[in-house]
Amino acid sequence: MSEGLAKLVWEDPQTGSTREFVLTEGATATIGRSSNNDIQIPEQRVSRQHAVIQYRDGIFMVTDLDSANGTFVNEERITEPFPLFAGDEIRLFVPTVRFEAATENDIRNAEESGTLITAAVPTGQGCLVVTSGPQEGQTIPLLLNEITVGRATNNASWQILLQDPSVSRPHARLERIDDRWILSDLGSSNGTLVNNTPVIEKGRVLNDGDTVVMGATVMLFRSVMQGQSATHKQTHVE
Repeated sequence: MSEGLAKLVWEDPQTGSTREFVLTEGATATIGRSSNNDIQIPEQRVSRQHAVIQYRDGIFMVTDLDSANGTFVNEERITEPFPLFAGDEIRLFVPTVRFEAATENDIRNAEESGTLITAAVPTGQGCLVVTSGPQEGQTIPLLLNEITVGRATNNASWQILLQDPSVSRPHARLERIDDRWILSDLGSSNGTLVNNTPVIEKGRVLNDGDTVVMGATVMLFRSVMQGQSATHKQTHVE
């Protein structure tokens, strides 16, 4: 049996039924209206990619993905990664998700129902999901061992073109080393942030669920390709 640590509980806005997902150590769970999230909440005031819960240094952190209506923890709007503890309430404008400790029975039920979210294993694949900015909703697969990111221009020589005037030409570089992705800033005017922390010249190892900011563009790094999931047999409510 997998070792569950936390449970997310909320009421489905369409049916009123209670939904539960269990997170194991190392798990990442994206929450939003779009069906490509680990947890889909089909409510119009929830953004397509609204928030992400990520396991870091022994605790789960929730990060707002520059959603239209914000993410609140215990009625306080969060503006940076925020640690979660049992009993906390995460509000996505209207729907409220309770963050609780998982019991053995919760884990067993989640394994049987396909609502157990486990840690993604880095394989060298991955993608960037644009959660805010001119290309919101676009998924960018990482298919080469070295990828340069920059502003979209007529004579651009880089592989990822961002239609964002606040992105430099070029802006950053991604390198795949031993199935992990390293992000480095290329002396951009506005800098590159990972989880609200500036990326230094030597680069930053990306983990599943990290948020990457370049200019006015916010992206979510996933260490699995779009369409794959660490959720067991999960089904979404349309």
